[in-house]
Amino acid sequence: MMIGRVRDATRVLGKSQGYLGLPVRDEIVNDGTAGMCTSMVTAWYPSVEELKALVNGAPVHLRVLGAAHPPVKIEVGPEPEPLPKTEGVQE
Repeated sequence: MMIGRVRDATRVLGKSQGYLGLPVRDEIVNDGTAGMCTSMVTAWYPSVEELKALVNGAPVHLRVLGAAHPPVKIEVGPEPEPLPKTEGVQE
């Protein structure tokens, strides 16, 4: 998976420590179990090979580092909006 830039990102994690940087959108959500709570949303894009595997039925794996597993939610984000047509540019 490749790191994406989540729409309306509020901060970037890890860049100051020398990592690639992970754009995050901070949100407050109403979770059915925990009630109102803070959350962080990131965007990930599958490579062509990963996308082919997903289409062929491969599962998505979530790897949590450490011994304690925090609550997580995995979902598909919205489709990107089409790029605006630019005058004078042919398709």
